[in-house]
Amino acid sequence: MGFKEQLDINRLPEHIAIIMDGNGRWAKNQGKFRVFGHESGVLSVKDIVEGCVDIGIKYLTVYAFSTENWNRPIEEVNALMELLISTINEQAETLNKNNVRLNAIGDLKSLPQKCIDDLANVMEVTSKNSRCTLTLALSYSAKWEILSATKKIAEQVKEGKLNLDEISEELFNAQLTTSNIPDPELMIRTSGEHRISNFLLWQMAYTELYFTETLWPDFRREDLFEAIVDYQKRERRFGKISEQLN
Repeated sequence: MGFKEQLDINRLPEHIAIIMDGNGRWAKNQGKFRVFGHESGVLSVKDIVEGCVDIGIKYLTVYAFSTENWNRPIEEVNALMELLISTINEQAETLNKNNVRLNAIGDLKSLPQKCIDDLANVMEVTSKNSRCTLTLALSYSAKWEILSATKKIAEQVKEGKLNLDEISEELFNAQLTTSNIPDPELMIRTSGEHRISNFLLWQMAYTELYFTETLWPDFRREDLFEAIVDYQKRERRFGKISEQLN
């Protein structure tokens, strides 16, 4: 029996976040340049999105490019930007076909203008889709996001529009780039690394973490289903004890 058949369709996570790691190592294992791994990783993204649509996952967020990734060799960064632009344009029709809405979070203004324009266009073209929301974390950093939200709140306090005692978790959430989507219940990281690398630090306070040795270009929907099956075996207590839940 495959992992899809083991899923409890009534206990699916509403939102899954993924750190897509291992493209460079996968390419090196193939005797190829790192960009070859990134190109192959696009196929994994496509399959995982379709897998989410297939079983009814409402939100999928993938860590596509971090603020720290700008420090990589310029040749790799340029290749990644070109790949991002071409992929966004090529997948617009497929996203509409699968009723998937494209969303993006991060310091988007730091991206090349061509990327910004194409991203905005595809987001508009898919804005009416409702089966699944695919969020790309681009030039994203959780520390950057938290600092940005803090500055917005501080500015409101400075201008007298907000009192200190009015600041709450709900108010802070509203200043985040993810304010329009729920926090992830499950985070998957591929390639065997066991860290969350500055990804959704506020949002993942109670997220279940799943790590796999599989490199991202080899990760497919059956691997996704396996991660969800593992998630469904866990008891999510949110600070309570088992007896309280039962």
